[in-house]
Amino acid sequence: MQTAHFTALEAKHAVLDRKISAESQRPLPDTAALAKLKKLKLRVKEEMSAL
Repeated sequence: MQTAHFTALEAKHAVLDRKISAESQRPLPDTAALAKLKKLKLRVKEEMSAL
């Protein structure tokens, strides 16, 4: 059974994934922004795993 918190984390993870993909496809991707987004995505995934 999924909790509302887990569902919110899944949604946040998906948004971060889309942002990472969009930034990666730019002609000159911002590596600092990509690193920040990837760290946030990892934190969300770790929190999901802890539930």
